[in-house]
Amino acid sequence: MSAARPAAAPETVVSARELSRRFGDFVAVDRVSFEVERGEIFGFLGSNGAGKTTTIRILCGLLAPSSGTASVAGFDVATEAARIKTRIGYMSQRFSLYADLSVDENLRFWGGAYRLWGAELESRRGWALAAAGLEELRSTLVRELPGGYRQRLALGCALLHRPPVVFLDEPTGGVDPEARRRFWDLIDELAAGGTTVFVTTHSMDEAERCHRVALMHAGRLLALDTIRALKAAFPAGCVLDLASPQPVAAMTLLEGTPGIEDVALFGDRVHVVVDSPERAAGVAAALASGGQPPTAIEPGAPSLEDVFIKVIRDAGARPGP
Repeated sequence: MSAARPAAAPETVVSARELSRRFGDFVAVDRVSFEVERGEIFGFLGSNGAGKTTTIRILCGLLAPSSGTASVAGFDVATEAARIKTRIGYMSQRFSLYADLSVDENLRFWGGAYRLWGAELESRRGWALAAAGLEELRSTLVRELPGGYRQRLALGCALLHRPPVVFLDEPTGGVDPEARRRFWDLIDELAAGGTTVFVTTHSMDEAERCHRVALMHAGRLLALDTIRALKAAFPAGCVLDLASPQPVAAMTLLEGTPGIEDVALFGDRVHVVVDSPERAAGVAAALASGGQPPTAIEPGAPSLEDVFIKVIRDAGARPGP
């Protein structure tokens, strides 16, 4: 479930208009447009090579756009990149802290980099230690921390200077489920306090916690809306959950059946997506004729993964611009 958004008048803090980035003949970001509001958790989803990291690097002022415009916290990415960098927090895919320094030494180093001194640095350092749950580990070398603690420390360092916008590029890669949950609890708290969180992720469970989600593929933004709205756009009656004595055999049988777009195991159930509601009636018949009659068939709810696959399939079916 996504976090509740703060009740306040919408305020756009990140904006992109026809944003593109080319590397020679390769188009990494292709005319992408969106707006992100203050206090919003904005999810950026897509496979490797979809253009997510390139878009973030442009928005952070680290990479110039080839065309189009974008602004962050009211500053233009092409002409005011230096001013943007002082108003954002950024966690890259690669762990960026110093492994041979302690937790506390890393916080002091990054505090100095953000021009925090004296009482202000001590106050923000104490906040970061508490938020990351690292008060008892402040003297521990970073290389000795579990992955989840490292990621929380990295987020704390990125937030020392109270940036209004924070960019998180796949922040929970390689982190265990409990550490991931605590990390996202911290993200929820940030958003509730008015911080805008722009996050890329491969995890559909994490995406469910975002206020809105953008689906990227091959450099293009294919869909952008709330999770509820994205799922509501899926045709009713096209998703089925069925029980079978031999679910793997049933899944294998259905994979070659006309009209079935996707089949997957969800626990001990078979999750089936058909191309139209009329096809649903033929699923039981196809299983029975193949010697795998189901013990139950029920209407299913589309997953975000179902939506993503459908959006990509539909985009491929449409003629290009």
